[in-house]
Amino acid sequence: MASPRFRDTGRFVVRAAPTKTFKPSNLRDLMRCLDPASKVPTPIRIRGAGTASTDCNANSSGTIVDTTGLDRIINIDAYNHTVKVEAGVRLGALVNALAEQGLELVGNHDQMERTVGGAIASPCIGACIGEQAAYLSTQVISLKVVTAAGQLMTVSEKQKHLLNAFRLSYGLLGVIYEISLRVRPIATFSASHRSLSVDTFADVASRLARRDVGLKFYVMPHIDRVYLDLRRYESAPGTSYGAGWKIKDWGESTVLPHVFKSLNRVLPIPSVKYRLMDSLTAATHGLVNTRLVRNGNNVTATGARKRRKPRNLLKSTWCFPASDFSVVIKAYREFCTDTLEQSGYRTDLPAVGYRIGQDVSSILSPSFDEPLIALQTTSTQEKGWEDFIIDLAQFAENWGGTPIFSESRAIRAEYGKQMYTSRLDFFRKMRRQLDPHGRLLNPFMAQYFH
Repeated sequence: MASPRFRDTGRFVVRAAPTKTFKPSNLRDLMRCLDPASKVPTPIRIRGAGTASTDCNANSSGTIVDTTGLDRIINIDAYNHTVKVEAGVRLGALVNALAEQGLELVGNHDQMERTVGGAIASPCIGACIGEQAAYLSTQVISLKVVTAAGQLMTVSEKQKHLLNAFRLSYGLLGVIYEISLRVRPIATFSASHRSLSVDTFADVASRLARRDVGLKFYVMPHIDRVYLDLRRYESAPGTSYGAGWKIKDWGESTVLPHVFKSLNRVLPIPSVKYRLMDSLTAATHGLVNTRLVRNGNNVTATGARKRRKPRNLLKSTWCFPASDFSVVIKAYREFCTDTLEQSGYRTDLPAVGYRIGQDVSSILSPSFDEPLIALQTTSTQEKGWEDFIIDLAQFAENWGGTPIFSESRAIRAEYGKQMYTSRLDFFRKMRRQLDPHGRLLNPFMAQYFH
């Protein structure tokens, strides 16, 4: 009799001593926590807003350092277009503070509930216009970091290789305490929206990926529909109004997830439930995107207002070569259709895609070698999700997808190592110098970085 096959979702379940959590409110407390003499339980992992989809910042034992108490905006320099903040500042708070000075972040980044430190230590993506806006980490000028030995270290652009290692380092080289970023004056872009079939979108996907545009799209594979959001800087794009973008953000990020969670509870017939969900999604995107948002900027388009985040919103993100995406998107439609036929599972929210420019400012940049399209699969449907994401990871491997260690569920260890190649070897050497005793390495991250 064949032995049962256990499916690995990338989650670790280990019975051990309870995890301790420290929430430092200043640099002295943070350094004391990291000091080996304090004998806090190891491993030590750093957590900001806790938005990661994987266990990269989780501990079944050891210590969690919660950075949300480090929330000072230290200085906004409107003349030199820079800002200095502590790691626990929320992106939404920073966006609003910059806007009061007529400034904005370089690039449009989603998940405004994230902390700045978390958005620097792992990829923070969105509908960014231009190659220099691929990730928020690209704009880092300097960092203050507390090392695994509890010592304060300053890293600046004069130390290019070291700074490139700390960008997107997942908290494995030290705890980011303070960040200085480039910002810029607020610039308005035009926003155009289209509703396309998957095949029509595939015909233009490669061309769009090569253009200097902000590309965001929503994929509904089960009704063969893609809602396209294109953004361009123009000489006279018109006036940007925040109300339309707030309604868009409210509808997409709050209303639909909450409504769908309720429908999953009260509608037992899948065909009826999914038909209603698809109709509501199509109506929301058709109304909001085509009529309410014609122009915008990186302040109005971020959804920076406070909102209640739906609980148990399920996500997994993989990045695919932009040059191949016209084929990948068709294969993704077939994958979703086949999965529904074979297992009865499908996601209830649209998958969201973004173009990511090539970026060599970080050793662990997912788009180090070429531009990518990030595809974030999202759902509120918990039953069947764990098996789905394993199949999704296999699909991503088959199509050369690059994982993000904080966002890509069910990554096989060997595949994760393979996709980051020699850069991962260099990063490990840096880790051995800065954290020789592995104090910052939890079991999940040890699969790739030990």
